[in-house]
This record gives sequence, structure tokens and C-alpha cells, in this order.
Amino acid sequence: MPVDRSELDRRTLLRAGLGAATVAVVGTELALPSAARAETGTDLDWILSCDEWGARPPADPLSVSTIPTNKIIVHHMAFPNVTDYSEAQAIKLARDCQNLHIDGNGWSDTGQHFTISRGGYVLEGRRGSLERLAAGDRQMVSAHCPGENTRSIGIENEGTYVTETPPDALLDSLVKLCVTICQRYGLHAHDIFGHWDFRTTQCPGAAFYRQFPTLRRRVFAALDTNLSDVPARRWPDVWRFVSAPTVRAAQYLLLYRGYTVPTTGVFDAATVAAVQDWQARNGIPVDVDATLTAPTWETLAPELAKDAAGLPVSAIQYLLNFRGYTDVAVTGEYDYTTKKAVKELQDLHGLPQDGSLTTDTWCVLVGGVIRRSFRD
Repeated sequence: MPVDRSELDRRTLLRAGLGAATVAVVGTELALPSAARAETGTDLDWILSCDEWGARPPADPLSVSTIPTNKIIVHHMAFPNVTDYSEAQAIKLARDCQNLHIDGNGWSDTGQHFTISRGGYVLEGRRGSLERLAAGDRQMVSAHCPGENTRSIGIENEGTYVTETPPDALLDSLVKLCVTICQRYGLHAHDIFGHWDFRTTQCPGAAFYRQFPTLRRRVFAALDTNLSDVPARRWPDVWRFVSAPTVRAAQYLLLYRGYTVPTTGVFDAATVAAVQDWQARNGIPVDVDATLTAPTWETLAPELAKDAAGLPVSAIQYLLNFRGYTDVAVTGEYDYTTKKAVKELQDLHGLPQDGSLTTDTWCVLVGGVIRRSFRD
């Protein structure tokens, strides 16, 4: 798609009127703070705004969330792995994505907050996201991950990464963007997750997902984080509003603990009741949304011996198979193939490669992050 250079060169002028779309607020506040506008010369000038890449106006008014942002969710776009790394391709990508989301999905605007091209160009996705990043207080309500759209920043990455990995230019820009988001919203490297941690989908791709420990370490280093500020384990805060492989794994564990729940990955009423009952029985604050909090996970997931069998092993095998270890079968027996995959996963996250089903190993199996992953 031809690029009008005169439009691109107007970046300085456009910054003064960034995000002119109609915006509603979810909550009691009635207007965006005036301080939320990115100004010329700020360190966000490397992100192409909606006006700069020629975005359409949103089909409907957009909203600002009043729920605190607590994570970043990384996606791949399942688009072709093009070899055109130009800015023109990045702009075409953003336009194609917006058209797909508005005309195909029926959404108000682009679903994600930010988009990164294979050439490493970073673009605003949903209009208003750049303003909110500049303010760093609240986010645009998005459409990239049902159940997480009011409390997570979504980043789409051009390409398909089931068997291939992204180009270095994309990865470098992803690190830079994650660092910036963390700085603006008070997040950390251990708050970076993948789409399939909260949704049943092949996104962000198995090959890309295996790079996440390295991605987090790079963000951790760039933020100059003190290791003591990292929790021993940052479990995925799965709640009743999501459906994901992680939910199915939790259902296997609830079955193991004696509850009658389906193993569908859908957070249904029976699963909500089981989680809340488990919390009550174990002296854990009962969460109104049945959130699988850290204490919930840590009491629910059993440490297992190497001759383990049964439902917890089935949970492990299901997760491993879903996330690209396709030679692992769900048998309930902790066999050689399963143990080999567990050891590979332990290696990725800086754990001893002994195949032991420790609490740390459970955490990374369900998509969480552990402190020792950041140790030198």
C-alpha cells in the first residue's frame, strides 16, 4: 500500500491532537484528564499514532477502564510471515487489522492497544491507547482477550509463530514497548503473559511462547528490577470471566481434590463453586469472582513424586500437549515423554532439569512466572 510521506511527516503536528475520538469512561469519572496527551518530543514519539497511520474513526464510542491494569498480554496475529520489513508494510498491517476487527469481528475499533510489525515498527492499535500510555493511569477498554479487556494491555505481533520465531527487530521493539508499559503503569517483567494463558487459542504460538522467559529477562534487566521485588511465584490470576487451557488444568486438579466439575476449560458455575469452596476450606479469602489466587494455586497443585499418576499428571500432560509438546499424550502416567517435556520447560525457566513436579514447576506449567527465572 502506497504511503503518503506528507502524512507521515506531519507527526509533530498530529501529536498536538492525539486521540480525538469520542471516549466514554467506565466508572464515575466523566472526562479524560488533560495531562493524558502525549506531547511533541516525548519518549513515545517512536510509536506511530492512529492519526499517523491513517486509522478509520471508531465505529462506536470507546471506553476507558477504571480497573487497574495488572498485566501485559502478548499475541501473534496469525498473519503471514512477510519479508517486507518496511514502514509502509507496518502501516498496511495496521489498516488491514483495523478493517478486519471492525468489518469482520464487528468491534468498535482495533482490538489490541498496540501492534508491532516484523520490521520492528510500533503502532497504536485502539485509538486512545497512546494517550493512556502517556498518562499511565488507566487503559482503554479493548477487545483482544475476553475477560481481560479492562485490566490488561494487549500487544499484537505481526506473523505466525507456531513453529517459527519472530525476527530480532520485532523482539527488540517488543522489549522496548513492554519496558515502557511497565514504567508507565507500574508493572513488572513478571506481569507479562501470553494470550493462551487466558483464552483457548493457539496464540501467541508455541515457538514464540518458549521465548517468553527470555523476553521477561530482557525487560527485567532494562527495568533494573531488584530481585527481591519479584514474588517467588507470580501465578496467572485466572477468574470466572475467562476460558482457557489453564482453567481446564485447574478443573483436573479440582477433580483430584474431590469436586465434581467438567474438564472443558470453561469457567462454569460448578467450577466457580468448587474454587470458592476450596478457598473457604483452606482458610484462603473467598474471592467473589473465584479468582485462582496465588494461595489457591499453591494449595491446589500437589507436589508429586516421579512415579506419580492420575488426574494431576493428566493436567500436566494436557497443558504440555496444548502448548506445543505434541508427542505428550494425556494418559495420567508420568512417562518418559512427559518427563522429558517437563525437563525442557524447567530449563527454559531456570529450574533444575530433574523432572520433579515442584510448586515452581507447577507455576510455569500453568503459565506463571517464578523468581528464580530472573537469577543470573
